[in-house]
Amino acid sequence: VSNLSAATTKETLHEFFSFCGTITDIELKEKTATVSFEKPSAAKTALMLNDGTLDGSELRITSDIEHEDRAPSPTAPAHPIEQTDKPRAGIAAEYLAKGYVLGDHILHRAIEIDKKQGISAKFQNYIKQLDHGVGHRTLGPDQTVSGKVTSTVKELDEKKKFSQIANDYYEKAISSPFGQRVLAFYSSTSKQIFDIHEEARRIADAHKQSQPPQPASSSGPAASADPVPEKAKTD
Repeated sequence: VSNLSAATTKETLHEFFSFCGTITDIELKEKTATVSFEKPSAAKTALMLNDGTLDGSELRITSDIEHEDRAPSPTAPAHPIEQTDKPRAGIAAEYLAKGYVLGDHILHRAIEIDKKQGISAKFQNYIKQLDHGVGHRTLGPDQTVSGKVTSTVKELDEKKKFSQIANDYYEKAISSPFGQRVLAFYSSTSKQIFDIHEEARRIADAHKQSQPPQPASSSGPAASADPVPEKAKTD
C-alpha cells in the first residue's frame, strides 16, 4: 500500500483493512505499508480498494501475487459468518457506512467480482436460513420473507417487535420493511452501484440506533458521511 498520508498509523491501517478479513501483519514504513492477511480472498478484497481514500489520501494498492477465492468446505457451518464469506458489494457498503470514501469505480469492481465469483455457498446458506427463520417468527409457520410482500413483513414485525430483539444486523434488516430488498442484495449477483449506497445507508442507520450518542471527533472517517450521493437519491 503506497501513497499513504503522513497521518496514517498502523492502527488506522488495521481499521481500514479489517473490513477485508483477518489481518496477520502490518509493516509500515514512511508512506508505504505491507498488509498481510490470513486468507487470499481477503487480500483480493483489499486489491479491490485501490484508489480508495484513507486520511485524505488516495491509496495505491498492489500485490505481487494473484489471489483467488477458495471455495469453503461444504461441511462448514453457517455461523459465524466471516468477512471473507460476505459478497464484495456488501463489504463495500460497510466501508461507505463507516464513512470511508470509495469511488463508484471501486463499487463497480465489487459488483464485477461478485458476478464472476458468485456468492459463496456458505453465505447463501446463511441468508437462506435467515429467510426461513425470520419468516417463521414474523409471518408464521413455513413462511419466508422472500415470499411475502414488504408491507406484510412490516406490519407483522411492528406487531411482534422482532427487529428489537434480533441481535444480528442481517436478521434485523431482513425483518424490517426493507427485508426483501436486503435479501435480494445479498443473495443476487445482479446489483447496481445505487444498491450498494442504499445498503450502506441501512447499515449506517442500524449502527446509529445501536450506539449511544458520541461526542464529535476530528479523527478517523466521517461517521456522519451520507453513503448515498445526492445524484443517486430518489423519492
